[in-house]
Amino acid sequence: MDDYLRVADELAADITAGRLRPGDRLPPQREFARRRAIADSTAARVYKELTRRGLTVGEVGRGTFVRASGQVPRPALAEPAGTRVDLELNHPVVPEQAGLLAHGIGSLLRPDVLESSMRPVGVAGTPPARELFADLLAHAGWRPDPERVLFAGNGRQAIAAAMAALVPPGSRLGVEELTYPVLKAIANRLGITLVPLSVDEAGLVPEAIEAAARKAALNAVYLQPTLHNPLSITMPVDRRAEIADVLERLGLHAIEDAVWSFLNGGLPPLAALAPERTVLIDSLSKRLAPGLTVGCAVVPRAISSSMATALRSAGSAPMRFVLDAATRWLGDGAVRSVGRAKQRDAAARQELVARRLEGFSIRSAPNSYHCWWELPRPWRADTFVAAAARHGIAVTPAAAFAVGRYRAPNAVRLGLASPPAETLSHALGTLAELARSTPDGLMAD
Repeated sequence: MDDYLRVADELAADITAGRLRPGDRLPPQREFARRRAIADSTAARVYKELTRRGLTVGEVGRGTFVRASGQVPRPALAEPAGTRVDLELNHPVVPEQAGLLAHGIGSLLRPDVLESSMRPVGVAGTPPARELFADLLAHAGWRPDPERVLFAGNGRQAIAAAMAALVPPGSRLGVEELTYPVLKAIANRLGITLVPLSVDEAGLVPEAIEAAARKAALNAVYLQPTLHNPLSITMPVDRRAEIADVLERLGLHAIEDAVWSFLNGGLPPLAALAPERTVLIDSLSKRLAPGLTVGCAVVPRAISSSMATALRSAGSAPMRFVLDAATRWLGDGAVRSVGRAKQRDAAARQELVARRLEGFSIRSAPNSYHCWWELPRPWRADTFVAAAARHGIAVTPAAAFAVGRYRAPNAVRLGLASPPAETLSHALGTLAELARSTPDGLMAD
């Protein structure tokens, strides 16, 4: 065995056994060569081999570090499927984001700064965080008042707090007839009845809100005006203005979920058109990563106290360390840089959809991380989901998004963000072949 491979194997064993831990810095190559009594060129080959195996990562100007984990092999698509391709969850990650975020977080690791970041923080966050999140949420000439910004651990907590503040148990919340599935779980926990509201090609239909309110009292409305999940609809400005008028006329509040708006931020949010009637919810989970998230809400003054109380009573205040890190990432431009990279990534994945699923009935948008697939006959959504699972691919049936007695269409949602692009391409090709086959013969195998 070559000397460099023997040494690389020894270091690999140290990493596997935990003697070298994730984040540990290896010595500079010349120093490593002296310690091991090997040539500098051999040390260079050792470090290159460790990187090739996915055990270390080199950072320009800083050195070579042990990776957090080894590289994950590409999932197999044929049966039996040892690992699955996840097109259910939607967590976008781009290669450059780790480097951008690592640069911004370095200053937090100074002992004096870290001591401050370990202290608790309330739902009002800090003045710098409020200012920078207000900048982040600004669109089309509108910028929220930083004093109206509250924080939660994540976007789901902020949505739950808004629902608790606006809709008493046993009351009714209007929602799009196909909606974010987590909302249904939150409503069930809070004892809230969801009322399905019609959607057309422009999004939520304003007349549907009025019709539902005439039938029985509505306490609020939840909607996703930008890149609706699962339909990818972005509501045009005139529709947003119509809904703002309905809210004012009926005295209703809206919960505006803007979590995907960073991919298509050219339009004013509903909160800009009805600021005293809209709670705007956003988070960093999609912009950055689910493990590095902060939820935020722009809250009308009249309900600010009840919203803050709902956040505190649920234990939903943000972690101070993550909030301080987010403040730095916002200040140095990392969040916007990662967001732009994800815009490009989403567009590239939509091109894969257009190519791989050409000829099928697909509803999406060029900048969306998901798409809605109306399945061809004789496929049913539940049967297609089961057949896809047999090929190691997880997709979400329409029923997961349907509200109340609304009859779910024969469709599935594909989340495009989580798998590597090559894996996504293979998975889409497999699903296309599946859809062109007949379910009876396939499921009988």
